[in-house]
Amino acid sequence: MRHTYNPYKNVIDVMEKAMKLGNIDTSMFEILKNPQRETKVYLPVEMDDGSVRVFEGYRVQHSNIRGPFKGGIRFHQNCDLDEVKALAAWMTLKCAVADLPYGGAKGGIQVDPSTLSERELRALTRRYTFAIAPIIGADTDIPAPDVNTNFQTMAWVLDTYSQLKGHPCPGVVTGKPIELGGSKGRNSATGRGVVISTKLILALDGRPLEGTSVAIQGMGNVGANAARIFYHRKAKIVALSDISGGIYCEGGLDADAVSAFLEQGNVMIKDYNAEGVVHISNEEVLTCKCDVLVPAALENQITADNAAKLNCSYVVEAANGPTTEEADQILDARGITLLPDIFANSGGVIVSYFEWVQNIQELTWDRDQVNEMLEKLMSRSFQNILEEKEAHHCSYRMAAYIVALKKLVYAEKLKGIFP
Repeated sequence: MRHTYNPYKNVIDVMEKAMKLGNIDTSMFEILKNPQRETKVYLPVEMDDGSVRVFEGYRVQHSNIRGPFKGGIRFHQNCDLDEVKALAAWMTLKCAVADLPYGGAKGGIQVDPSTLSERELRALTRRYTFAIAPIIGADTDIPAPDVNTNFQTMAWVLDTYSQLKGHPCPGVVTGKPIELGGSKGRNSATGRGVVISTKLILALDGRPLEGTSVAIQGMGNVGANAARIFYHRKAKIVALSDISGGIYCEGGLDADAVSAFLEQGNVMIKDYNAEGVVHISNEEVLTCKCDVLVPAALENQITADNAAKLNCSYVVEAANGPTTEEADQILDARGITLLPDIFANSGGVIVSYFEWVQNIQELTWDRDQVNEMLEKLMSRSFQNILEEKEAHHCSYRMAAYIVALKKLVYAEKLKGIFP
């Protein structure tokens, strides 16, 4: 009998397996299994019709053993505490894999943002910022965009926090508009990191990115940017999807044209039509024939129910936690190579780190410099993962977890337990 999926249990189970496989001292592991702080807030908002609604929000701070907490804020109707806890733990691991001086955190509000006006969203964001203001800050916990949030959301968080402090505080959030201290290249960083990851794993197998067929589930910020960058690097985008459904074209989709269509607003993938384009379901996007499958939507997408149906050679996780532990085992048995989220989608937090450094040092870098540094850091992380994979004869996920956990346990030992 299959149990109900719990993302936090999933991440802890994988951590425990990696600890054992990597022969890592478990004396400090109890600390890493538990978040340092879980905050739940209730957010009253006056709606446009004069009624008052109260929304539930969260901020989970998992670990700051290697530096300030870092992690996005998502607005989603299915957001709950277990999901946010899992996302915070993944952020801790992700920052350690990338060797950034950050810990992990995550925030969220249980809301369908498509049902709110801009004024209501602004009021909700400001109320949430007010509620968590005592526990965030440039040296404490630095939020960023996530699912259904963007640079505008971060501008509201920044302004609210700065108003409370009485002076501009650009370092409190990343993913801001460039005009308010954001970094060039940040908006596309996670998608770019997905392409860099794909290029690295293909090169290891002696395969070029050009001509490689790619299917992408999800056309939010990450999926859309990854699609455009893949397309510009001459990969063949055969399938794309959003919440409304998917499209498929064996000869390749024009990612620029699809993105431009969606950016008009009030349209979705189901409304897109072009020569050779066939409309398919989201499930068919996951199972269509391609070289590389990029799940870029939400967690729990590749499961024991569909893992045997995947028709790809590689899975590159652009979303957080898209593959369950059961599905991992099935993909491994089938010989499908999977690059895990804590490496493959780390481009966003890496460039967030660059943005934060620019803010606290009061300087700016150009886009080429940011992109070059991103590729350099991800290439170095990939080599570290390869070394652990070869040493322990394990999957890329296990190797990435071992890299992260070794760093985290070592840092815990160095600091010890207070008091």
